[in-house]
Amino acid sequence: MSFRSLIAAGVVATAALVGSAATAAADEPNCTAGDLTQVLSGVNAGMSVYLFTHPDVNAFFTSLKGKSRDEMRTEVSAYLQANPDVRDQIKAVRQPAADFRARCDAPLPDDMGPMG
Repeated sequence: MSFRSLIAAGVVATAALVGSAATAAADEPNCTAGDLTQVLSGVNAGMSVYLFTHPDVNAFFTSLKGKSRDEMRTEVSAYLQANPDVRDQIKAVRQPAADFRARCDAPLPDDMGPMG
């Protein structure tokens, strides 16, 4: 997953959830499409900062460019299993999206692999 793919995953997640989250949770506080977009923007910005401040992790994800989705999932899973600190740090960056999902009953797409 390259940096562009990570950004694209956030955009895809936003597009996929805008309809379902806005409709399903329209009456919930802080569960609007705007709230979702804001949360995902923050997560994407956090991932950008994380990757640029961890060149080795950035290099790993950049190296996935051109691989199939299945190959990416396998390699990401193996990498995160071998690097639990990285896994935990990425999970922490992504936590606001998980919190939104739980609070607003809005499942995120499953194309984020073991990081999701």
